[in-house]
Amino acid sequence: MNTESDKEQFLKEFGSDYGYPNAPKNIDEIRATEFKRLNSTVYLDHAGATLYSESQMEAIFKDLNSTVYGNPHSQSSCSLASEDIVAKARQQVLNFFNASPREYSCIFTSGATSALKLVGETFPWSSQSSFMYSMENHNSVLGIREYALSKGAAAFAVDIEESTHLGESESPKSNLKLTQHHVQRRSEGGELKEGMTGNAYNLFAFPSECNFSGRKFDPYLVKVIKEESERIVGSSQYGRGCWLVLIDAAKGCATDPPDLSKFKADFVVFSFYKLFGYPTGLGALIVRNGKQLNKKTNISYAAKLMKKTYFSGGTVAAAIADIDFFKRREGVEEFFEDGTISFLSIAAIQHGFRIMNMLTTSSISRHTASLAAYVRNKLLALKHENGEFVCTLYGLLSSKMGPTVSFNMKRPDGTWYGYREVEKLATLAGIQLRTGCFCNPGACAKYLGLSHLDLLSNIEAGHVCWDDRDILHGKPTGAIRVSFGYMSTFEDVMKFVNFVENNFVILSSNWSAFHPSSISPPVEGIGKAAARHFLTSITVYPIKSCAGFSANQWPLTSTGLLYDREWILKSTTGEILTQKKSHLVARRNCRLNSNPTHLPLEEMKWISRIIDGRKSTGGQAVQVGAMRFRPNLVASGGEPYAEDRWRHLNIGGKYFTSLGGCNRCQMININPEAGEVQRLSEPLATLAGYRRAKGKILFGILLRYENNTKTKSDAWLRVGEQIFSNGDSN
Repeated sequence: MNTESDKEQFLKEFGSDYGYPNAPKNIDEIRATEFKRLNSTVYLDHAGATLYSESQMEAIFKDLNSTVYGNPHSQSSCSLASEDIVAKARQQVLNFFNASPREYSCIFTSGATSALKLVGETFPWSSQSSFMYSMENHNSVLGIREYALSKGAAAFAVDIEESTHLGESESPKSNLKLTQHHVQRRSEGGELKEGMTGNAYNLFAFPSECNFSGRKFDPYLVKVIKEESERIVGSSQYGRGCWLVLIDAAKGCATDPPDLSKFKADFVVFSFYKLFGYPTGLGALIVRNGKQLNKKTNISYAAKLMKKTYFSGGTVAAAIADIDFFKRREGVEEFFEDGTISFLSIAAIQHGFRIMNMLTTSSISRHTASLAAYVRNKLLALKHENGEFVCTLYGLLSSKMGPTVSFNMKRPDGTWYGYREVEKLATLAGIQLRTGCFCNPGACAKYLGLSHLDLLSNIEAGHVCWDDRDILHGKPTGAIRVSFGYMSTFEDVMKFVNFVENNFVILSSNWSAFHPSSISPPVEGIGKAAARHFLTSITVYPIKSCAGFSANQWPLTSTGLLYDREWILKSTTGEILTQKKSHLVARRNCRLNSNPTHLPLEEMKWISRIIDGRKSTGGQAVQVGAMRFRPNLVASGGEPYAEDRWRHLNIGGKYFTSLGGCNRCQMININPEAGEVQRLSEPLATLAGYRRAKGKILFGILLRYENNTKTKSDAWLRVGEQIFSNGDSN
């Protein structure tokens, strides 16, 4: 693939949107000067967390090193400096969402999740209330349901549909349709009786952009719910009362923040690291304050309705310790920000907003959208040699899409590639993406076509978030997601597209990569070896994940080599220690593998010759020896991967059965001689190119010792014994 010609075609279509041509720095200059750490990394998880720039961090450190910021709950000059920077930050937040300070307040929280929790626990729920939410909501929004149900309120999800075509006389509001799902209640005694609406307050929550599919939701939903709730929800009792609206802007705010001057949402939540990478652990709740005129009744704004019980330092004007008395502060922000706010982190956000203002969100939106559109087009066009499409993309029926592409891939026979397989190979290729359901179970089930029965069946099978069960009952349990940020480039996109084409599009030229038993690529200097095989070494690993020791002979038991993997290490808290968790174990040259393997010596030479000359991330040549794979038995003789065809073995009169290939993980990328954890890509990256089958990267085989009548009870294995395979005569 010619990247230069591809970029020319891309620029012909998207050149006016890509690269910030009117900004002080274009995209190539931004990457060269602000993100030098990305030279060997393609980062495509901006929906999870975007990246901070070098100049941003330099400005933050310069600010903190030159200014003394004190606790803002005081009147000293240092405290007043903090108070000033916090006030400035609040105004920057409101400006970003085009919200008037006369109408909205900015409450700092530890993140979007904390802001959502604050809404849930302070909302005036009653048995007459309803909590309505779109199916495509993050778990942090679904968690509000617990507060509603515990107070006897009703809760239900809705599917939001919108027509892609509007007539001249139609408004965006008439374009929206909501379909209600099953109503949930925990207290049947709380069912509404006819006419009992009173001053019931209801809450509707939706994301500005779905973090699963990238679908953007029409902000006119705010007006629709507030002005036409009974038409939308229907004439049922659940549509009555006053509706307040919450927008989860955590995903969408980086490219398309809600305009609160046009769409008067009552609550908006977001996190700063989704905007400009740093700081983490800081977000905000934007809440309406004052009075509003509803068509039916004059009610208080959201801030006045929130019922807060707890008070803390800084949130009260006065309190008496030994009697039941306290007086809350008048300011909305002061009353809801418990304790000392993260004022140093708040001081840092001005430097992030400087970047956003320099590039502008509209330019960032166009830039990232051009990359996402290009990737969608490329993925949709991919076909296997038999004509079957490779990719299934999600959310494409929406009229507006954010800079997120979510998809799964199929093999030529129609079976699915597991998303964990994709993620592992992407990591080896230096591509960082995200897989799973992205904490969005409603969108995941909707787009993957998973019924309640499917979901419950998957849970019963042991599937939980972040595990490796990516295909169950023939269906994916999650998806692959790539998402773009303001510093993403066309070159990032092409590396990703090339990765997909090279690893998952099946053509006759790369068919061997998916069939490990096929003839391996030739390597210069290694010819066909003699067919005789001999046991070269025996290694026993008494403690799982720790170093082993070699022996010239070793006894066998009914479970294999005596004492092999018989003990484990535990911490004082009872946690099992492996080198994945403990640097101490790694320094003792520990390797993690709970099964014995057989590894012919000739293929060790062969794979070392393949990798020879490749460079690790540290710039040193990668050295791969047999011990990198933690084998129990190593053999010499024969041709590379001859053991793939072995089914039964006879080693000096002891009989073994092959259990198939040994699935390898990234632990073999840790250098046992380094004495520390080194995250390299080899040798797994090389193996993945030609030893991959159904998501597994195979190397060596697993053996089961057959303690039958032909074998003595005191059987020993000895180095030098000849190995006979598949019933060959000894």
